[in-house]
Amino acid sequence: MPQGKLKVKTKLPPSAKRKANKQKKGPAIQRRGNAPIQPKNAKFKEVHKLKKVITKTVNNAIEDELRERALEGKKSLTKKDEQIKQKT
Repeated sequence: MPQGKLKVKTKLPPSAKRKANKQKKGPAIQRRGNAPIQPKNAKFKEVHKLKKVITKTVNNAIEDELRERALEGKKSLTKKDEQIKQKT
């Protein structure tokens, strides 16, 4: 609990001068109007696309290699291959 008197805010006398219009400062960094600003995550999206393409190509290469090895043992991994061989 406060034990002293409350402070009373005083008003300035009318003879006291106040600061006139303050000048507003411009932005710290001025940018060109026609300069494109890319979002921050554009770089990350590009890297993600490259990684995705690389994984797809590696997976396709591995799959083709496995299919070749399986066909050497006369085993087909798909039913379509069997149907084509029977027709010819």
